Amino acid sequence: MTERAGREAERHRRVTDVLELLWRSGRTVATAESLTAGLVSVMLTEVGGASSVVRGGLVVYATDLKSGLAGVDPELLAARGAVDREVAEQLAEGARSRCGADWGIGLTGVAGPDSQDGNPPGTVYLGFAGPEGSVVHALRLAGDRQEIRHTAADTALEHFEALLR
Repeated sequence: MTERAGREAERHRRVTDVLELLWRSGRTVATAESLTAGLVSVMLTEVGGASSVVRGGLVVYATDLKSGLAGVDPELLAARGAVDREVAEQLAEGARSRCGADWGIGLTGVAGPDSQDGNPPGTVYLGFAGPEGSVVHALRLAGDRQEIRHTAADTALEHFEALLR
């Protein structure tokens, strides 16, 4: 098995496990994605039957859409920029509330090649909002633009699986 095939098999196993955990708990999930532009939603819906637990996703690549669609505080965006721990948390909360889901996942960061708002490529924040509150994970990823985006999405699913357990 090639390294790529191994990663894809691991991703499929993780998505299947996440969906199973959601099905068993009777919970749903939605996403608000900037950095990954919908990649987590795509991964979550690659398994048949996902529609019973995946409510939807918001692609909020443009900063104004983070506030307009996902409900991120525009003053926070103006003060700190789009790549920020609290922005990731508000994206997750926005996905949850705007899509009517039990869980929200929010992703923001810099894929590169250039820095953004003083943050170097590989700066990533993963936000998770659920029935018991929210949590944010900060990452420093290496690689090119595609590697950073895919690693961020994979890591978001990994952290989400751990939260569901």
